[in-house]
Amino acid sequence: MTQIKRAGFTLIESIMAIAIFTVAMLVVSAFILTMYRTQGYIFNQSQAISEARKGVETMAKEIRESQVAESGAYTIETTNDYEFTFYGDIDKDLTIEKVRYFVDGADFKKGVTKPTFVSQLSDLPAQYLSQDEQVSVLSRFVRSAPPIFRYYDDSGNELPAPARRKDTTMMKLRLAINVDPARPPDDFVLESEVQIRNLKTNL
Repeated sequence: MTQIKRAGFTLIESIMAIAIFTVAMLVVSAFILTMYRTQGYIFNQSQAISEARKGVETMAKEIRESQVAESGAYTIETTNDYEFTFYGDIDKDLTIEKVRYFVDGADFKKGVTKPTFVSQLSDLPAQYLSQDEQVSVLSRFVRSAPPIFRYYDDSGNELPAPARRKDTTMMKLRLAINVDPARPPDDFVLESEVQIRNLKTNL
């Protein structure tokens, strides 16, 4: 008597097929998720580097052209490792602004204060009021070590904190960017050297 074999999967074969399919889907999903995260990281890192590059270029140009304040104050006000304040006509409106570059957490920021004049006919000097400062973020994901600002005299000697304000004629700027320090690549570093024209004495 001829027996007819029924085609199809046994229960064990069905379970094995489902298990293999599930594992394959998990692998594919993990790969897609990894690729998505990698692409997101690359995009964020590239954007942060682009912002930082523009910020360093602008900062170097503005510092180079710094001037005496409308109030008569010295060109440089603050010379810290992570904060630098100076005066200059950064928007070419024939008025000297107070400009502050500083680190706030992982953000590198710029504060600009327009001078306040009591009266055009008054003998009182202009004032730079702290409440008038307009702050914007130049770059995010900033690594705060080593120092962003370093200060040098005319002979190229790096200056200690007490002598920075009166003796600085040249500066080095260093901005390190990293969206996620826990993963490669390492910090992307932008550097610039700036000679402050109005303070240079060895012409």
